[in-house]
Amino acid sequence: MARLHIFDMDGTLMRGSSASMEIAREIGLVEEFRELEAALGRGVIDPPGYAERAYALWAVLTEVHLEAAFERSPWLAGIREVWADIAARGEYCAVVSLSPEFFVRRLRDWGAHEARASLFPEVPFPAGAVLDLAGIMLPETKVTVADELCARYGVGRADCVAYGDSLSDTALFAAVPVSVAVNGDHYVRDLATFAYIGDDLREAYEMARGMDHENP
Repeated sequence: MARLHIFDMDGTLMRGSSASMEIAREIGLVEEFRELEAALGRGVIDPPGYAERAYALWAVLTEVHLEAAFERSPWLAGIREVWADIAARGEYCAVVSLSPEFFVRRLRDWGAHEARASLFPEVPFPAGAVLDLAGIMLPETKVTVADELCARYGVGRADCVAYGDSLSDTALFAAVPVSVAVNGDHYVRDLATFAYIGDDLREAYEMARGMDHENP
């Protein structure tokens, strides 16, 4: 039976950081984004509110900034190898993230079958372009996207494995039978089938693969 592996990005594929923070380093707005992320964590703003403020701060963003931020991000080791193994087994992998799609989609070049994320105008942002908040991902949207991908690839929720690190992944963890907390906080650790701490995605992936050996 084929499986669909669904990966969060910030804090999961990228340890201890996020797309927003890595972009902030490139444009010199680290403190501003630290304040934004703290406000989001405290519940002072929601994901659309965060996106709206980030969009304003990203007015100077260029493709050069994006490329540098992506290349310098603290990615876990073994991402390409894990996704290559998933494809070789006839299975599927998707990245589903609240971060901007213009950053997340670059992971398709590493082997992700799908990359779903919050929709922003293309960089550099056109003058006068307005951010449509309807395109901003919410934690619960991850479940909706998972169902869409299941339909596309002919699998069900019972065939899904979720990988995540934080509160924004709990809705998806609750919806699928197998989940791996990757450097996770207590919200996901309490829900996860497995908990991994480290810097190599291959080791987290093998935890989920181990179930196949137990249930051939």
